[in-house]
Amino acid sequence: MLKEFKEFISRGNVVDLAVAVIVGAAFTAVIKSLTDNVLMPIVGIIFGKPTFDDALILTVNSSQIRFGSLLTALVNFLIVAFAMFLVVKAINKMNELAASARRKKEEAEEEEEATELELLTEIRDALVGRAGGSSGSASSSPS
Repeated sequence: MLKEFKEFISRGNVVDLAVAVIVGAAFTAVIKSLTDNVLMPIVGIIFGKPTFDDALILTVNSSQIRFGSLLTALVNFLIVAFAMFLVVKAINKMNELAASARRKKEEAEEEEEATELELLTEIRDALVGRAGGSSGSASSSPS
């Protein structure tokens, strides 16, 4: 059972998932700071308060329904989703550039191999021509 657990943990996708969770937590802190310290103060300038938490409250029989808190959470979610979209887009662009560079390198190597093959073919043909010409002239000169 310990061996199976070791195999499970050593799989690449488990390690990748762990890294993703840690990076996601760090990224969440950055986005929360962006939201709390940059964007929501702008909301405060426009609406008079830095969050929607106290702006939209419905009170029924001394119970409060806080629609503003939901709206603040939705704004935070949209910011995180947009930031993740930008990150994924940048990663895809980098992968595309790397793949393009690999293709160009492979094409250059194939072209170089083709050039070498052409030169070797020309050398072979020249040697065959000389060998054929000298053996033909050698057989005709003794006659």
